[in-house]
Amino acid sequence: MDPLHNGQPEAGPGVRMVLPGEASTGSPPDTAPTSSRVQRVVITRPEPDATRWVQALRERGWPAEAWPLLRIAEPQSAAERERLAHWREAWPTQDALMFVSAAAVQCFFAEPVSPGPGQTRFWAPGPGTARALSQALWSLGIGSERIDAPPRDAAQFDSEHLWPVVASQLAPGRRVLVVRGASEGSEGSLPGQGREWLIERCRAAGAEVQACVAYRRERVVPAGADLLRLPQCVGEGQVWVLSSSEALQSLQGVWPAGARAVALATHPRIAQAALALGFAEVITARPALADVVRALESWASPS
Repeated sequence: MDPLHNGQPEAGPGVRMVLPGEASTGSPPDTAPTSSRVQRVVITRPEPDATRWVQALRERGWPAEAWPLLRIAEPQSAAERERLAHWREAWPTQDALMFVSAAAVQCFFAEPVSPGPGQTRFWAPGPGTARALSQALWSLGIGSERIDAPPRDAAQFDSEHLWPVVASQLAPGRRVLVVRGASEGSEGSLPGQGREWLIERCRAAGAEVQACVAYRRERVVPAGADLLRLPQCVGEGQVWVLSSSEALQSLQGVWPAGARAVALATHPRIAQAALALGFAEVITARPALADVVRALESWASPS
């Protein structure tokens, strides 16, 4: 989860935004434009998402390749693992569970959890997380009507656009558990890593907020064969799809000066990080596959 600071998407200088529906009024195109400027689409999401995205894009005619810049791993410390095991049993005591990503859902439910037939709500910052929640909760007999997420036409999928949906659920004494990831050097008021924006809003409303680490993010720094192929992926027509500011840190120190590659960032703050790293051009789209496809189509066939 990498939400905006103020709740409104601000592209900033050097960034072109593709808003929902801008490039297409209907479904994303089934095939890539025949006159496409795109020579390669680099998918940087962790596995197994990277492979799924590559397959989906190739089915639509886009020359996609997987290059994960982050790896999802189990919690590192004994304390993190013990806390995760505790919350797999105790989650029904909470009024709401906030999952920061689909990875948080998948890792939390990777082992059996308490059935908990109560009225706990499940919060998701976007459709990917909501979809993962729907699948995980089905085995517990919990329907998708207990999942809260930003509306499908939201300008962005993040905490700020989730907040208006869930704010009315909070009151003094309400209990919220945040399920998230952690990285080396994680800091914050609660276990794990991520911006504290939603946590601060919940606390301001009087809620008691706790957190647990369901996974760790490990940077995958290019080395060996990846370093050798990097020069082929930074020229004209190379589009890197970036879904994490942290993933960009894997490229620090190896990204060549004068690179002509384009960054397709799924959040304005990721876009600013891509510009700072040295991408020649940056466009943004919401993180859903359909929105990324529309952004590719728009950039590949400029009017």
